[in-house]
Amino acid sequence: PAYPPLVDPVDRQPLTKAKVLALRRAHFCAAQSLSYANTGPLLILRGAGHYLFDEGGRAFLDTRNNVCHVGHADPAVARAVALQARALNTNTRYLHPTAGLLARELLKTCPQPLREGVVFLVNSGSEANDLALRLARAHTLRRGAVVLSHAYHGHTVAAIGLSPYKYGSPRASPSAVRPEWTREAPAPDTYRGKHRGPGAGEAYARAVADACADLAAAADRARDPSLRVGAFFVESGMSVAGVVVPPEGYLARAFEHVRAAGGLCVCDEVQTGLGRTGAPSWWAFEAQRGAVPDILTVGKPLGNGMPVAAVICRRDVADTFARGPEYFNTFGGNPVCAAAALAVLAEVERRGLRARAAATGRHLLA
Repeated sequence: PAYPPLVDPVDRQPLTKAKVLALRRAHFCAAQSLSYANTGPLLILRGAGHYLFDEGGRAFLDTRNNVCHVGHADPAVARAVALQARALNTNTRYLHPTAGLLARELLKTCPQPLREGVVFLVNSGSEANDLALRLARAHTLRRGAVVLSHAYHGHTVAAIGLSPYKYGSPRASPSAVRPEWTREAPAPDTYRGKHRGPGAGEAYARAVADACADLAAAADRARDPSLRVGAFFVESGMSVAGVVVPPEGYLARAFEHVRAAGGLCVCDEVQTGLGRTGAPSWWAFEAQRGAVPDILTVGKPLGNGMPVAAVICRRDVADTFARGPEYFNTFGGNPVCAAAALAVLAEVERRGLRARAAATGRHLLA
């Protein structure tokens, strides 16, 4: 059969945009949003580089997609996926070269102590952040978490509890409320926020310390030590909050406050990771001097559209988690997705894409 399918196998009629939209409306929940639904959604059948093409062959410059890190239908990634899919794709209880090689390559992108750490391969950014929370809780024996206003860390039950963007939405269901174990600090927004100019980083970091103290007070009132802060989740560059880049010194000082309170620091780089903020860094947090998280998550860009994500953490954090119970992920780091991720990392280097991102950023800011 042809791919993508252009004829309905049931009635043998063409799959027009109207028919595809009708299929979606009939068989999907309305909560599953569709871009441009208010004006006319796009039926996209092909991609190449930074362009998308609809059913009529019309080209669209793709300025929104945050998944295809090295371009749509990248030949190197497509070749790696096809070759591995022809050979084997199975669960991860067997040894296979691609998973181990991918873990090694990811660690090489990290500064110390993460470079000597451990990698967990999973399927999505949501799953990565969910696992990061589990790792922090296992290591600290605390479930309290500090997040930033407007943050988004995923769609699992735990990740929604870390995401004011979700549980704070006017459309949120009664069950989607801020958990007792979550506290919010203000997003470090120096454009629209309370603190601007010199000293903004220190002021916003102090709010993180205040959130840690609020969790400690709640723990004392409840006589429940587990409510103290165990994790601080921060997007190294916030996306749904309005592209908020933290001011100089913010991450280092916020991390100091969290660690002094007994918590671990988690950088969510699902949106910003793998060089998107420009050379020489692989990770957005590296733009902040002296700030290295205890746990790092990456998702969207890693597989260029294939479902693969990762959690990278300090080795001692992983050692605590290894005490049990067993962690197994059926599809996380499967041979095909790991092959795609290896190809993505190689393409970023071969084509000098981190340097290109830096140059494009300078051009846009000029």
